[in-house]
Amino acid sequence: MKLNMVHAAAAAFILFVSSSVQAQERDDRATILNFKGIQYTSQDSLFYTNFRFRMQNRLGFSNVIDNEDNGKFDARIRRLRMRMDGYIYTPKISYSVQLAFTRGDQDYDDTGIANIVRDAVVFYNFSDDFYISFGQNKLPGNRQRVNSSGQLQFADRSLVNSNFTVDRDFGVTLNLSKKIGSMPFNAKAAISTGEGRPALSTDDGLAYTGRIEFLPLGEFENSGDYSEGDLEREEKPKLSIGGGYSYNDRTIREGGQLGKYVLNPFTLKTGFADAIFKYQGFAYQVEYMRRDVDNPLNVLEEDPSEQTYAYKGWGVNQQTSYLLNKGYEVAARYTYVKPHQQIASFENQTEVLEMGLTKYMKAHRLKFQLNANYTVKDGIYSNTHNKNAWGGMFQVELGI
Repeated sequence: MKLNMVHAAAAAFILFVSSSVQAQERDDRATILNFKGIQYTSQDSLFYTNFRFRMQNRLGFSNVIDNEDNGKFDARIRRLRMRMDGYIYTPKISYSVQLAFTRGDQDYDDTGIANIVRDAVVFYNFSDDFYISFGQNKLPGNRQRVNSSGQLQFADRSLVNSNFTVDRDFGVTLNLSKKIGSMPFNAKAAISTGEGRPALSTDDGLAYTGRIEFLPLGEFENSGDYSEGDLEREEKPKLSIGGGYSYNDRTIREGGQLGKYVLNPFTLKTGFADAIFKYQGFAYQVEYMRRDVDNPLNVLEEDPSEQTYAYKGWGVNQQTSYLLNKGYEVAARYTYVKPHQQIASFENQTEVLEMGLTKYMKAHRLKFQLNANYTVKDGIYSNTHNKNAWGGMFQVELGI
């Protein structure tokens, strides 16, 4: 009798939540609803897990105009990840584990540690609109970072994200989804170590991150505000506006959660605002980020004679796309990054113009991407400017 009651309760919970939430790849929540991949449920329904993998294989070429080596090829497995999501005892207690198996996905070049663990987090779902997480996971930062790398319409995230993102960290996060009248909104807040994935110990300086999103035109189909491109062909216009702030107190890494370790801790203050709009195959998104550091100059912990810095400045990224017939998508992206004068001797004002053509075979799970880019330094649009560069990339993404 008790076992039947457990079965009924678990089934009721799943049906209740799935009535308002569709399955979509999310790095900030366990996927336990409507999943069609490799999965297992115990006979007593007290244990459930699903397994998936994805890989990104790429071939790229880049050429700086003053490069005497006639360009650089990039042929490698960019990402190979395994992920398990599920629940134990009750769907209210869920988990997500994600492992990475390529060097560029392990922070190895910055830390000398091959850290394969990307996510190891436990969620407690108080209800379908409020949950708390504990462990290592993405912080509620800028939209493009919150989106899974498997949901991008270009092969890589923008240079704005690369320079200012708050990335993954170990800590506690609260997530709330409610409505103001008929308008949905999402609010997230996190307290974390501030040192990112490879941290061996925690100092007394923590990171405090918050994000809020408003959806004035209602919810996106299939959680489309967490993926790029309008693959759902929204029948009505949909808009999500978000923003937030991260205060990383006395971090010991160049980028807070990323980068090489530095000798003298500094405090990073990062603000961000973003929006995404979709309608009938058309998509547009914009992202602004700004970081302030009282003294961005530092030295490396492993070699105090080598000077380094935290990226201080601001940047904006814009991209737009249209989904054609038979799963083809054309996209364009413009990125602008402006370093603060305190680091001007290390960084140039940079603009990146990109074009993309994607063939979606099975949405973002199986796609072929072709990108071309042109990088402009110091605002000088000239093929004779020896700091400018051009390049291209072909990438295949496959996953379940």
